[in-house]
Amino acid sequence: MLLALTQWIAQDVRAFNVFQYITLRAVLATLTALAISLLAGPLVIRKLTDYKIGQAVRDNGPQTHLAKAGTPTMGGALVLLSILITTLLWADLSNR
Repeated sequence: MLLALTQWIAQDVRAFNVFQYITLRAVLATLTALAISLLAGPLVIRKLTDYKIGQAVRDNGPQTHLAKAGTPTMGGALVLLSILITTLLWADLSNR
């Protein structure tokens, strides 16, 4: 979406042609994913804790593992969400 916007603006402002470079878009996508993870991470962890979505600890395991009971384990969902959003924002979806 942002790529389409920058391409439209680049018709009038030549400086926006820099967004055609995939290396710049990759860096911007990485920074966007980092920002999304840092901003949404605490909220997602709080919600996972509220819904009690956590790691089950075996009773026959080491006693030190019992302190980890209830630790949220769905952090991968946050990573996938960040990747999906940044791909939709910065990727050239019409590229074949």
